[in-house]
Amino acid sequence: MKSKFSRKSFLKTGLFSGATALLGSLITGTPFSRSQQHSNDKKTADPPNEKKPHGGMSTVGLVDHKRNGFNPHEMLTDWDTGEVSQLPNGQTLREYEFVAIDKEIEIAPGVFFPAWTYNGRVPGPTIRCMEGDRIRIHFINAGSHPHTIHFHGIHSAEMDGVPGTGPGMIEPAESFTYEFDAKPFGCHLYHCHSSPLKRHIHKGLYGAFIVDPDPARHAEHSDIARSRLLGSEENESWQEFLIVMNGFDTNFDNDNEIYAANTVAFAYQNEPIRIDRERPVRIYLINTTEFDPINSFHLHANFFDFYDHGTTLTPTREMIDTVMMCQAQRGILEFTFEDFEPGKFMFHAHQSEFAELGWMSFFDLVNNREVSV
Repeated sequence: MKSKFSRKSFLKTGLFSGATALLGSLITGTPFSRSQQHSNDKKTADPPNEKKPHGGMSTVGLVDHKRNGFNPHEMLTDWDTGEVSQLPNGQTLREYEFVAIDKEIEIAPGVFFPAWTYNGRVPGPTIRCMEGDRIRIHFINAGSHPHTIHFHGIHSAEMDGVPGTGPGMIEPAESFTYEFDAKPFGCHLYHCHSSPLKRHIHKGLYGAFIVDPDPARHAEHSDIARSRLLGSEENESWQEFLIVMNGFDTNFDNDNEIYAANTVAFAYQNEPIRIDRERPVRIYLINTTEFDPINSFHLHANFFDFYDHGTTLTPTREMIDTVMMCQAQRGILEFTFEDFEPGKFMFHAHQSEFAELGWMSFFDLVNNREVSV
């Protein structure tokens, strides 16, 4: 059931350092509009015959990750397995605490966005568990608007996190505990489902919900299931990363000005993701982009197998280099660079505008034991 709490008592708990500054901090950041960008392009044309690359897709300066309270490189692998215990029936229980907070974040150097967040970050914590685990989410709304948490998966109507059923929208200064069994296995997501839905998602209330397969339930493909099970010996041989594709409408005209992988524009272009060429790569890919019908992932100089929604242990599409996704669509990508020479390999959205406005990245392929994300 819902319960009330006081903001004063919340601040005394010490759940977040500097929480006082975060609560109610809806501050509009510096707007960055496409029309302004196009105008600037005309004013800064290169002189004829000067040898410069066209475009110059990047940013000047760096985002202050410490101020943000999250780092896109750490987000690649910071799986949150919760506080683990065992129920009387032997089932694994994983407990989490989520707090909705209004927080200004820096999404490109000098460009700030008044986000609504789970636990002060966008995307929110990456929940990772095994199918059949009991998940218990203690949700506190310390924000300025009603919020919910809706999980993509199988659960009761009471736990669906939508208006009109169960607890409905959780008002500011209220709380609720969501509880369900994790199923099916796959690459899933959660997000706020309060109205207006497009605003609550666009403002940053979403995150990844990854359910690893239980090898004991998949005898025919138990080796593949074990390779996806976090902590198993088979899983250790893989390089796994989470990438959430998102966009930001900085001037609130229902049209995105910035696109990114894991929130910060050009994060993995300015600092490429280092990978070991001798180990296969697995990417959990989720599209949360609002205001655009699709987003995409394109890998240069290589191909990958794709598992739609991650709910199968055999590929749903093989040997492709581009995948298109509508909002909330997701999947698992698997590929290897084993036979490649070290070097930088580009990946990005294959909507050119998205790439030019921030969704541009690189893998830095290195020899064994040289990897540091």
